[in-house]
Amino acid sequence: MKTKIFCDIADYNTIKFFNNKPLVDGFTTNPSLMRLAGAKSYKDYSLKILNICKKKPISFEVFADNYKNMLKQAYEINSWGKNVYVKIPVVNSKGIFSGPVIKELSDKGIKLNITAVYTFDQTKKIYKRLNKKTKSIISIFAGRMADKGKDPLPIFKKSISLTRKNKNIEILWASTREAYNYTQARQINCDIITMPPKVINQINRFGKSFKSMTLDTVKGFLKDSKKSRFSI
Repeated sequence: MKTKIFCDIADYNTIKFFNNKPLVDGFTTNPSLMRLAGAKSYKDYSLKILNICKKKPISFEVFADNYKNMLKQAYEINSWGKNVYVKIPVVNSKGIFSGPVIKELSDKGIKLNITAVYTFDQTKKIYKRLNKKTKSIISIFAGRMADKGKDPLPIFKKSISLTRKNKNIEILWASTREAYNYTQARQINCDIITMPPKVINQINRFGKSFKSMTLDTVKGFLKDSKKSRFSI
């Protein structure tokens, strides 16, 4: 099974570049990335991106913090394009589970990307409320777990086992930190991995021999020592 690669970015020019690359299968964004990209109007900027990304799946996240406004934003975002996945956080800022929102939208056939997932219990609760006929993604934040000394693999393995029989529900490896995470995701048959452009570019260099890596490293040290005019 192929592990699809999504680019985690909101920068217009970067999306334009990777949209034409067969290595990248889709895109994920979030309000923080939109802010970093300089978006002033969330809707206008999203529509600008959709002018170039018309077929590959792309996720845009709601930023409302209550049931009513989450739904309102979700219906609006869904109307922007057929390739759009509406990103819903698993809980709001008060820790309240977004289950009713997930169920209503999924039952309406709206493609969802449930984000900020950290436990298998959350995956189970999400899966229970998803309409199994509607395409959906569950995004588990592997990198942020690892940053805190937590092993994300057991959660992924259980989640993948839970959703394996349903082709419409996909597990996504989120908050990727290094290129090797792609190898890990493939080994456990994770459906999707989303990563920043820097890591995607590193994957393009997979297969390099240890010998050439050693030479490149030594040459780099030598080059820097000459630039600094070091002497002993």
